[in-house]
Amino acid sequence: MTPALASAVLPLLRRLDPETAHGLALRALRLGLAGGDPAPDDAILGITVFGRRFPNPIGLAAGFDKNAVTVRALMRVGFGFVETGTVTPRPQLGNPRPRLFRLDADRAVINRMGFNNAGLDAYRTRLAALSHRPVPLGANVGINKEGADPVRDYPALIAAVAPHADYAVINVSSPNTPGLRDLQGEAQLRAILEAVAAITPRPPILVKLAPDLSEEGLAAVVETCAAHSVQGLIVSNTTISRPDGLLSPFAQERGGLSGAPLRTLSTRVLAQAHRLARGRLVLIGVGGVASGRDAFDKIRAGASLVQLYTAFAYDGPALIPRLKAELAAELRRAGFARIEDAVGTAADHFAKG
Repeated sequence: MTPALASAVLPLLRRLDPETAHGLALRALRLGLAGGDPAPDDAILGITVFGRRFPNPIGLAAGFDKNAVTVRALMRVGFGFVETGTVTPRPQLGNPRPRLFRLDADRAVINRMGFNNAGLDAYRTRLAALSHRPVPLGANVGINKEGADPVRDYPALIAAVAPHADYAVINVSSPNTPGLRDLQGEAQLRAILEAVAAITPRPPILVKLAPDLSEEGLAAVVETCAAHSVQGLIVSNTTISRPDGLLSPFAQERGGLSGAPLRTLSTRVLAQAHRLARGRLVLIGVGGVASGRDAFDKIRAGASLVQLYTAFAYDGPALIPRLKAELAAELRRAGFARIEDAVGTAADHFAKG
């Protein structure tokens, strides 16, 4: 099956409960029903970050494949990298259903999943089985809702995934685990990062941030990360805010909002983080990316790599080749010969919102 044909069946899945549809999509991917993108990536899209070569800067964000059950299939559809998780030390069921809502009129999703996953042991076993990876693999780690000790748990998670991942992400920004976002506070985050820094060997470490931080809070996080062996930031997670103009009847459901309504906010915070980091941290931009222009804007705001999730859920595998072609065209139209030359060139503009 081709990516275009796989995407053509999405309207049928959208007749189902969103979480049921997501589970079926994962099964279809595992069976190879999404096909692949055999075309080589345009050379202008290649970039080296964290000492790894990314054939293109478009990655799949964490949350789609929490348990790393379909990594190979996701890599075949054309992503430049795939991030799995969020995984927690112990399995957990997450929050009660319903906990995932499509906002079709807004091209958005609200979720309050609550880190539902099969736990570290199963996750690590699946990562270890991925001996050949055509593109880099990220591991996103978090803490359990109950019985958690962040200073104990995050280093243990990093140590467990270190042999099997090209980078690891400390998730302290999901709005659906009580108290998790408090870990973005300077003292709490410093304690976690100091403990993680003692892990050797370890992959490049990134921290995933919320878009709802104050300017002072963002500045404190950037400085703390830059001072404690963090290589990058992912900006941003979902938002608990609700922009004006949302049309869906689900717009006021509790949880994190992703998709098109997050684009402006996440890009502004990304640009602000770029200005604060001053080249000390690699940034990954995520939030509302659905076109090559959206990806180009994230890059000009300061991102070296870009991730998406919601648009992939709406449009399916056919989105990825289209998005890469559009991004390559945007780079050439603007006179850039490579992605690195475009990074942050419009950060001042986007930082103003």
